Amino acid sequence: MGKVTGFKEFERQDESNTPVQERVKHYKEFTIPLSNEEITKQGSRCMDCGIPFCHSGCPLGNLIPDFNHMVHQGEWQKASWLLHSTNNFPEFTGRLCPAPCEKSCVLGIIEDPVSIENIEKQIVERAFKEGWIKPQPPKTRTGKTTAVVGSGPAGLAAAQQLNRAGHTVTVFERDDEVGGLLRYGIPNFKMEKEIIDRRIAILEAEGITFKTNVNVGVNYDVEELKKFDAVVLCGGATERRSLPTPGADADGVVQAMDFLTQQTKVLFGQEVKDQVLATDKHVIVIGGGDTGSDCVGTSNRHGAKSVVNFEIMPKPPGHRSPTTPWPFWPLQLKTSSSHEEGVERNWLINTKEFIKDANGKLIALKTVNVEWKMVPGERPQLIEVEGTEKTWPCDLALLALGFTGPESTIADKLGIERDARSNYKAEYGKYQTNIPNIFAAGDMRRGQSLIVWAISEGREAARQVDIYLMGKSDLPTKNEAGDLVAL
Repeated sequence: MGKVTGFKEFERQDESNTPVQERVKHYKEFTIPLSNEEITKQGSRCMDCGIPFCHSGCPLGNLIPDFNHMVHQGEWQKASWLLHSTNNFPEFTGRLCPAPCEKSCVLGIIEDPVSIENIEKQIVERAFKEGWIKPQPPKTRTGKTTAVVGSGPAGLAAAQQLNRAGHTVTVFERDDEVGGLLRYGIPNFKMEKEIIDRRIAILEAEGITFKTNVNVGVNYDVEELKKFDAVVLCGGATERRSLPTPGADADGVVQAMDFLTQQTKVLFGQEVKDQVLATDKHVIVIGGGDTGSDCVGTSNRHGAKSVVNFEIMPKPPGHRSPTTPWPFWPLQLKTSSSHEEGVERNWLINTKEFIKDANGKLIALKTVNVEWKMVPGERPQLIEVEGTEKTWPCDLALLALGFTGPESTIADKLGIERDARSNYKAEYGKYQTNIPNIFAAGDMRRGQSLIVWAISEGREAARQVDIYLMGKSDLPTKNEAGDLVAL
């Protein structure tokens, strides 16, 4: 694969970013693509490693050595075909995926791994530019109708696969635009929404119907779902985690997703009453994940006076921890482009109180340093460090604490069983709930997870629906080794 000696000749190169002082003035993407010549070199770094672990590290089973080789050969259209054979939306994963494939790259044992994610992005962008990505409506229709609830990556993948099988597909989205968290949960500077729109145009041209402002179980009677031959629930895990902390009701304590959603809506000309702004405020972001990072980037673009980030877990090591050896996902410090734009990061710190003034407005946070006591066979214990209490000035606290699971409305009204973690109960690989014609996929089934898992589950669930409706399926799936097969 690639050039036999490529990994010895060429060093890893990634996209660069425009300077911080320029990019914080706008909400556009700010990456600077590599030249075609440089991308070809990056594809050439893919080793003939014998047993590639990259595509088994990827939940989609992407044929990574194959499309890397095509890039090395200059066969970009073939690279696009290979990429799309396992991934419906590489333009999303090429921007947003944390790239577990790269963490399991064999070259990564001794050198910097192959820049798989960036190669993927360049392939799909080249494909759109050259007009290779065109609507492919099914040649025949089965007469079966299917509903997909939720238009995030799982829902969109399920919809496209079901449509390819010839079923008539209707996608219901409760927001005013299609895309789920891709639309309103991901800031524009990480992925401009035109990227979603151009793909939706393809899906519509293939025959998929999208209905927005339809909240199933709220303004759309769940009984209406019974008119469909099969239903796939892909509503995500949207129940936000809060803090049971004194003063959490203060004016200025805001859920991160509300903050991010408002900014995106305003950016596209929608009226948002009383938008939460970080302008000239001391901002503290509680939670050290991707959503917390997005809040940091957005706060800096608002012109915050200061931005501080709290994380209750220990600071990860700068390099792969021995506790997470290759090819597993590593415990390792991640520094995002938003972190680079300005933030004070703090680990092993717990919020004890939100302090408010007489009018109920947030003015400060009280914290304490913590330690984690590890006892074999028991859950880790959080221990406060005596004498470490501190008060931080704060006008805006953003809670980026993740999600506890899916909302219960549809399950309650349809009688769908839920598991111990509140997810919609459906066996992995089968995706079928206790109601035979209703399936669940993505975060709604597995809990908060990665975009690649969402797309993978959407694809796999669609195949199971096809089997349920037709008795067999020609839609592709993955076998246990991660190889693409059609049964």
